[in-house]
Order: sequence, then C-alpha cells, then structure tokens
Amino acid sequence: MKLLLFFLFFSLVKLVAQVEDAWVYFSDKPSEVSFVSAPLTMLTQRALDRRTRYNIPIDFKDIPVEASYITQVQNTTGISVKAKSKWLNAIHVQGLQSDINNLLNLSFVAQIEYANKLLNTSGKEVVNKIITQKKKSLDFKSDFNYGNASNQIQMLKGDVLHQNNFTGEGIQIAVIDAGFPNVDNFTAFQRIRDNNQILGGYDFVNRSTNFYTGHYHGMAVLSTIAGYIDNEFIGTAPDAKFYLFISEDYLNETPLEESLWVEAAERADSLGVDVINTSLGYTTFDNSNYNHSYSDMDGQTTFISRGAEIAFSRGMIVVNAAGNEGSSSWKYISAPADATSVLSIGAVDALGVIASFSSFGPTPDGRIKPDICTQGANVYIINSSGVTATSNGTSFASPIATGVIACLWQAFPDKTNTEIIQLVKESSHLYASPTAQEGYGIPNFETVYNVLDIDMNETIEFTLFPNPTNSSINFKFPRNIEKIEVNIYNLLGKKVFQKNIQQNAPVVDVSYLSSGIYLVQIKGDNKIETLKLIKN
Repeated sequence: MKLLLFFLFFSLVKLVAQVEDAWVYFSDKPSEVSFVSAPLTMLTQRALDRRTRYNIPIDFKDIPVEASYITQVQNTTGISVKAKSKWLNAIHVQGLQSDINNLLNLSFVAQIEYANKLLNTSGKEVVNKIITQKKKSLDFKSDFNYGNASNQIQMLKGDVLHQNNFTGEGIQIAVIDAGFPNVDNFTAFQRIRDNNQILGGYDFVNRSTNFYTGHYHGMAVLSTIAGYIDNEFIGTAPDAKFYLFISEDYLNETPLEESLWVEAAERADSLGVDVINTSLGYTTFDNSNYNHSYSDMDGQTTFISRGAEIAFSRGMIVVNAAGNEGSSSWKYISAPADATSVLSIGAVDALGVIASFSSFGPTPDGRIKPDICTQGANVYIINSSGVTATSNGTSFASPIATGVIACLWQAFPDKTNTEIIQLVKESSHLYASPTAQEGYGIPNFETVYNVLDIDMNETIEFTLFPNPTNSSINFKFPRNIEKIEVNIYNLLGKKVFQKNIQQNAPVVDVSYLSSGIYLVQIKGDNKIETLKLIKN
C-alpha cells in the first residue's frame, strides 16, 4: 500500500510540474555532403537562381536537420518535438526540465537553451518572448485609380514606379502572419486569384495545408499589398505573387511561434521568395517566465531575430512592423524588428506625422530602429467584412513598404538586397538626422528609382573617378570643353557642393561628405549629365 501511494504521489508531482519550451541544438549534419551534391533536394530552381544572381553560395545552414536525430529525440520519454530549423540546426521541444536535460546524454546534442532564461545555466541566454501586434486589431494596367489608398502609396512616390510599369510583376512575396480567411472569396482578392498570383501557403500552427483560416489580421495585411477594387482601393504591388504562411497562434502567446516563423522563412527561402513581410512582433508571452527584456532586443538574442538575419543572408529582403507599443510602458520595438538586416517599419499618419503608438528605438546596442516609416495611422485596408475601411498599426505600414520595395526590385533585379535597403534608407527625409521613433523617416522611392536609373543609363560624355571614393574625385571631360559646373546633391535633394572645374585642375575634395550616395550634376558645353557618386 505504501509503495502504491508513493507512485501515486510521484505521478501527481509529474502532472503538475512545469512543461518547458526549449531549443535543442545539434552538433553536426551527417548528410551534408550528399545534400550539397544534390542542391535541388533542398532548394527549388528559382531559389538556386537567386543564389547565383547574387553570388550566395550554398552552405551548412542550407542543409536540412538530420532526420535520424529528430527521430531519436522524438522517441525520448517525455519529449514532444514542435518545430525544427535547418538554419540554426535546432529543434523546438516541450517537456519537463528533467526530461529535456536528459537529451544532453545524446552524443549529437550540442546545447539546450530554455525559453525561460533562468533555466539556462551555461552558454548564451536565449529568451523567447512575444508580443505580437495584438490582433485587435487582370490585364496589365499602370494608370491605377487608387481611390482611398492613394495617399499611402503616393506618400512614398510608389505611384511613380507603377507609372513606369513596375507593379511587382515577377517578384514573389511571402506574407507570414496569423491567418488569411476569405482571401479565397473576397472580391478584393479576385484579381490575384484570377491571375494565379497566390502560389501556395501553409498553416504551420496547425500543420495544415489550409491557409485560408486563422485570424483576419493576415488577410488585412495582404490587402495593403495585393488588394484590388477598381477606383476604390489598390495595393502597393498588385502584380506580385504570393505565398501565405501562418506562424502566429492568435489564441496563445508562446515561444513556439518564434520557431514556427523561422520554419516559414526557411520554406520561403527554399521556394525562391524575394521579399518576406511580417506584421508580428514578440516581447511577452502568456507565461511571463518567457518574456523578453529590452536588452534582448539586440538582434542576436531571440530565436526569431537570429532566423530573420539568416533569411537576409540568403538574399531575401525581410520587412517587419516595428510594433505598436510607443504609448505603452514597454515603448520599444519588438523581435524580429530588432535584427540588423531587417527593414523595420514605423507608422505615420496621412500628413507624415509620427503615430503615437509607433514603437521606439534605438536598440539596446545603439542601432537606429525603426529604419523607415510609412502610413500606418488611419490607413486603408480591406477589413474582416471584405470592404474598404480605415485601421491603425505598424502592421499595415510594413506591407505598404513591402509592396513598393517589390516594385523597385522588379525594376532593378540585379541589385542586391543590401543595396536596395541602403538606398531606401538614404532616400528618407530624416536620413541626416534620424530620431528614436521615426528612424530615418519617410522614404522617397522616386528618388531611389532615379538614382538607379541613372546608374543603368550612365553615359561617358563626363566621368568621375574613383567611385566609390574615400576622399577625392577626379573629373574627366572632353578637351574641347574648358570648364564644367559641378553640383553635388544628397538623396534628399539638398545641394552640398558647387564649383566650376577646370581642365587643368579636375580634382575635388569630398572627404568632408558623410558616407552615402550622392547625385553629381555636371554642366558643360550646353550638356547636362547626372552621375551617381558613392562616398565611403
């Protein structure tokens, strides 16, 4: 009888013990050689073409997690495997702390990191805390009537890209969010359905191929990029193609959502997606033991931010809402908006005034965040009833930016993600004096388009070198022209230099200029040319 009572008591203790979330990192990938020799087993041809175009080699991160390792962990008593990441060579598990710790006895397990940072006794703390932006919240045509959506695209001069026939065609966008109900039947999405612009999707939360489910937040986010109601509402990249991924469990806030996001990003990469939009952010969870601190917003600590950084290294552009905590005690951006290479988007109103709810930077390590701002206050979306309505949130500022970036990249596909993002930042109205809440401010995509267009169509009547330069530039022009007038402008249109240059003194000191891209206007012999200058 005593023995029976002992086992009964022990069982009750096991039942009430805390089930923990943890990431289990593996030491190697035994199948690396075989996968590298057969890259199409890991990546689609479109993904491989992107790697070739931007000179990104296949590496260890591209190799799938060893299947036999996962199986052995799954077969371990008390362990449930919930997600996996090839980029981080890790799996997300749930179980009692004692059962999870037992995994260290497996020879291929290199490290365990708990979502509850207090349980991590060695190695870098990885805390996984989430505060999502609470979910309260046919033929080619370039002369769009944007209707209610006019201001949110014209503020960015995205309409200029459309007028030049760049509407996102040929660009693939992955929207990673909380759900896409009624995208398969709302009139606002009929155009992308009829044109086969929805390439697929997946519900990672429920492990289901039905992605037309979940919270309408993702549907509303998608509408700002792809919605189309003629003369009433048009998104910023109406001719792009889309993958729709659900990683956010809108009923719960758990660290698992970070792992599911990384899985979705990996899927996007393998399919050859160009741009990822995410209007989610993580700082707090249902279990407060898992909460992230401000110091964790360093772009290197959270699982999701590390995944987002790797996503960028694969050649994609990752655009993320900065967060809606500007008026709260938290105040700061969330993960993965804190990642260095993620383009983090704050929100302004229709007049370009920062929205009070838009989350603040900088990051704890002193980096400018958010990066840029677009309209996110009183912004037009397609709501849960399928009609045009106004809403608020960086959730919508982010996809508005995503769509215009897709159009820009369509125009200049040979530019790398790094080049595109840097130009967008430098075109923003506060680039010379960024602020904690607005970052570099509102970008001007017409300026970026003109700079890149000049770069593609540069003539050789006048030349300057070296370019890029650290200190000085030399001008070369026909000998029958005695002198030229040189004007240098920054990307905000401000003149920073003016001088007449003689044939016998063609060198100009530009060491005092800040690093960045400039437009150099040269006038001589009734000719005017504009060249691009890169100052290191």
